[in-house]
Amino acid sequence: MTQRKVRAVYMRGGTSRCLVFHERDLPASGPERDAILSAALGSPDPYGRQLDGLGGGISSLSKACIIGSSSHPDADVDYTFAQVDVKSPVVDYAGNCGNCSSAVGPFAIDERIVRAVEGETRVRIHNTNTKKIIVARVPVHDGEAAVAGDFELAGVPGRGARIALDFLEPGGAGTGRLLPTGRPRETIDGVEASLVDATNPFVWIRAADLGLRATETPQAIDADRALMDRLEAIRAEAARRMGIPGSAAIPKIGIVAPPTAFTALDGVAYTADASDLLARVISMGNCHRAVPLTAAMCLAVAARIDGTVAAECVASRSGDVRIGHPSGALPVAASVVSRHGEPCAEGVTVYRTARRLMEGFVRIP
Repeated sequence: MTQRKVRAVYMRGGTSRCLVFHERDLPASGPERDAILSAALGSPDPYGRQLDGLGGGISSLSKACIIGSSSHPDADVDYTFAQVDVKSPVVDYAGNCGNCSSAVGPFAIDERIVRAVEGETRVRIHNTNTKKIIVARVPVHDGEAAVAGDFELAGVPGRGARIALDFLEPGGAGTGRLLPTGRPRETIDGVEASLVDATNPFVWIRAADLGLRATETPQAIDADRALMDRLEAIRAEAARRMGIPGSAAIPKIGIVAPPTAFTALDGVAYTADASDLLARVISMGNCHRAVPLTAAMCLAVAARIDGTVAAECVASRSGDVRIGHPSGALPVAASVVSRHGEPCAEGVTVYRTARRLMEGFVRIP
């Protein structure tokens, strides 16, 4: 039996990796497309390694992006994110990936979808998962997305060209409301939780309520099966209350704590004043090695909403929210205002790096 060839580009976006496809090279959305994405990444794999594909056995390395002509008047391209489950034949489109969003602008420039402007090119991206607009400001050198630069991103070795991502009006991306239940806190399984939907829906819980400090390594959290089972049960109940049951990908769940000294995975020690709060984020049954970008943005917004467990933990009520995570500290700028008596997220700005790793064809049995 011969293998099918599908044109693709393999990219790193922020602290994730993804296969990026032109929409025209894939079937229409549906089971055939999902089968291609799963096979390309090596899913489903009961061993959890994705050895027969290009995935890396964890959720941050099992992703795909589909780029097509814009269907939105204020955008240059449409971008659909696909989260491919490692062990099961499930492809989830319920939310976006902020890290992979940083790969879309460079892809659009290098593929000549968007005309390159030397110095910096603005790429207006319509994320079809959330129906939101993202503006990527991409450094350009000699007509291509620049790679070399002096920006250091925690969790990624070396330095690269800084890509600015402006997420406009990120509230209600998955549920239609910034606070899906209308309240900044809920009680689930005996613990207080803040259900917040900004860029993606998330559930935020105090680390102390779970007997944690939010300085634990991802490996230690993954190994605590009783904890992971409890977090999944809380996540499932939160999904029901948010009106989005049935998805394995959203809402994601995270634990937060006030800032304290911690040591990152690369051995670098951070003092208590290096961050404004600490976080650990779990997605698809794994604790992330670095804070996912949508998680960081949602958490920064939550930290600016009175009454949330995140606002309770945060050290500073002004300026960037510096999030301490397993790989370091990440600053996020979030603007939250009051409209008609309810909080409203005006926008979130973050910085990433991205790089094209490989281009050609993936082979599908």
